[in-house]
Amino acid sequence: MTSAREGTGRVPSPTAAAGGPVSNTLIRVTRLHIMRARQLFRELGLHPGHELLMMHLWDAGPQRQSDLAAAFDTDSASMTRTVQRLERAGFVRRRPDPADGRATLVETTPAGLGLRRQVEQLWSELEAATTGDMTPAERSTLLAGLERVEANLAQGR
Repeated sequence: MTSAREGTGRVPSPTAAAGGPVSNTLIRVTRLHIMRARQLFRELGLHPGHELLMMHLWDAGPQRQSDLAAAFDTDSASMTRTVQRLERAGFVRRRPDPADGRATLVETTPAGLGLRRQVEQLWSELEAATTGDMTPAERSTLLAGLERVEANLAQGR
């Protein structure tokens, strides 16, 4: 398969994806975005998505682990693995929910709270890398388009 993009580090678009150029581009962009996020957040000991969980806990405070799984639309086992990874790194801790001893609350530790400024800085760097030299108008148009894509996809649940 040949493409004008060969040699640029981009995966060429497969001909079988010709019926979905927006979806194909979105997949490619998402892959690159995750790769860049992985590079940035690795220095903090976080995997992509972990910063989102930390942000959620910083904003909402301690949360039941089951509520976190629901909020992030993941299964209980996946959330358990994520929380365990963050717990081993010292960024969160689990404790019994005083209102329901069967439930577990997840909360940030002082080390987790200490990550906030660094995560905010890296998030800004990711945004800058993502938007590059786009004008404010182009950024606004892109954001509106992506929000519309998100709404379209959310309707299909």
